[in-house]
Amino acid sequence: MERVPIWVFPILIILIFPKASSEEEGVKRALIQFMDKLSPGNARTNSWGWNIDSDPCKDKWMGVICDKKSNYVRKIALETLNLSGVLDAKSLCMAKSLMVLSLKDNNITGLMPEDIESCKSLTHLYLSGNQFTGDLPESLSRLNNLKRLDISNNNFYGELPDLQLISGLISFLAENNQLRGQIPKFDFLNLMLFNVSNNNFSGPIPDVKGRFSAESFLGNPNLCGKPLNNSCLPTPSPPPAMKKSRSPSSGQILIYLGYVILGLVVLLFIVFKLVVKKKKPKQNSEAEKKKILALENSTAMPSTISSYELKNDGQRSEYSLTSIESGKAPALTVLTSPVRGLTFEELLQAPAELLGRGKHGSLYKVMLGNGAMLAVKRIKDWWISREDFKWRMTRIDQVKHLNVLQPFAYYCSKQEKLLVYEYQQNGSLFQLLHGSQSGQVFDWGSRLTVAATVAQGISYMHEELNEDGLAHGNLKSMNILFNKTMDPCISEYGLMAVENQDQSLLSPLNSIKTEDLEGDQAFKVDIYGFGVILLELLTGKLVQVNGFDLPGWVQSVVREEWTFEVFDKALISEGASEERMVNLLHIALKCTNPSPNERPAMSQVSQMINAIKAEEEKSISFDP
Repeated sequence: MERVPIWVFPILIILIFPKASSEEEGVKRALIQFMDKLSPGNARTNSWGWNIDSDPCKDKWMGVICDKKSNYVRKIALETLNLSGVLDAKSLCMAKSLMVLSLKDNNITGLMPEDIESCKSLTHLYLSGNQFTGDLPESLSRLNNLKRLDISNNNFYGELPDLQLISGLISFLAENNQLRGQIPKFDFLNLMLFNVSNNNFSGPIPDVKGRFSAESFLGNPNLCGKPLNNSCLPTPSPPPAMKKSRSPSSGQILIYLGYVILGLVVLLFIVFKLVVKKKKPKQNSEAEKKKILALENSTAMPSTISSYELKNDGQRSEYSLTSIESGKAPALTVLTSPVRGLTFEELLQAPAELLGRGKHGSLYKVMLGNGAMLAVKRIKDWWISREDFKWRMTRIDQVKHLNVLQPFAYYCSKQEKLLVYEYQQNGSLFQLLHGSQSGQVFDWGSRLTVAATVAQGISYMHEELNEDGLAHGNLKSMNILFNKTMDPCISEYGLMAVENQDQSLLSPLNSIKTEDLEGDQAFKVDIYGFGVILLELLTGKLVQVNGFDLPGWVQSVVREEWTFEVFDKALISEGASEERMVNLLHIALKCTNPSPNERPAMSQVSQMINAIKAEEEKSISFDP
């Protein structure tokens, strides 16, 4: 058999696979055409790249970020470059792997083209701060992978397309346009950011599930309904159809007469009860009134925080704070109150909704007469003395951090204590991770931002309160709340005894007290708790359920060298960086080390997470 010369093989490869090579060349040419239309008149400089003689990934075109393994374009960010052309989506979407497009703060004009639907992989689209005009294309609603859309500060008009059909959308910003019509019924439980202020929307606002304030809807004169103050007018009912008038029959007259007699009987019964009530001794009238109100409130609208249930031998009874104390309303200590003139009496008399009960007390949502929303933590059976409690609250008030929720008032007695916070309407990290959507809309960039922010807040508090030995004591995802801008806030710092979550410290003595864990040991418990939060963020799993122990499970999986099995499938499917997820997992494992002394300080943890976040921003940045 005659041997084939070796030089023949390259020719055969070119002949067999011409399509792959030409396709890559076609994508490059399409991107150059996209740039030519975006910057007419060759506004860009040679230093930008973007020419046929270079490669977008290998030669690092300006604003282009590629996947390191595949060398496919993943992100194009051309922000604040004074670009004044138009968006050529047909050419742009030739890059099938494009996930992030950001053209913020330029002077781009024209319409958003229908061809934008061809960018099937697009997850983040930022067009704010330009001169776009016209209707938004219906094809925009067919970008099924889209998670964040920012079209704010443009000249878009017309009605919104069916964006509510995009099931994974978690951010929609459209303020300062000329959009009109009704606001679609988005899945507001999934949305983390939402703003349509300063447009021409009209009609009733959909149910936002209490997640967004009036600021998201201001500047639309014809909008009505919550959370705005102007209520919607009732829809007029159609006039009744005209019917022939007929004289009532004798049977109908008897029926009407029966109704009248029944009404008189009911009225006489009510009058009789009122007369009997007035004859009761005066000293019992107030007690009866409180009892009736308490019973009514327990089955109808929210009760007041001044009444709560105690179980004694299976019987329920109602008590008042004032009855437990000396008979007069005690004073409320106000630290830094955003509600001027808040008094203890006003707090107790305000309508209160029970949000949840724990082994140490209950949490209430309270609405004051002026509409202010408060969260009141009610603590019972805590060993701490009045003096120590007051010292803790005063010391924590002196150390403030933007992401640590500060109590602005408290009440202290022997039997129980109250702490008053500003109510955070967007729920907790626990709810976001383990809610009805199982965390699928909580993307990698957002989780990494939460981890970095919480680590920074805890690190700051540890450093400032180190000499005082004041740790958080109960750090868990339920105590990470989100404010109105969806920034995480750490609640209940220094409030409770250390929970039985760190077996390396608390077992086998479950009755160990916080005073036994003061100093470095108390801070080590916080680090363990933060490590568990990191595991929740990475796995999307509950910490404890049906005997399942999250830290133990993760450690066993890692030991078996099946590390990638621990990560949340939602993170894997979105294409989150495996390398950076593994790096964050290693930090979590260090924090949950069975030996407290082997755990890093929170300052070290914060630095390590910030390093991962910096790497993320250098590659494909998912803005928080």
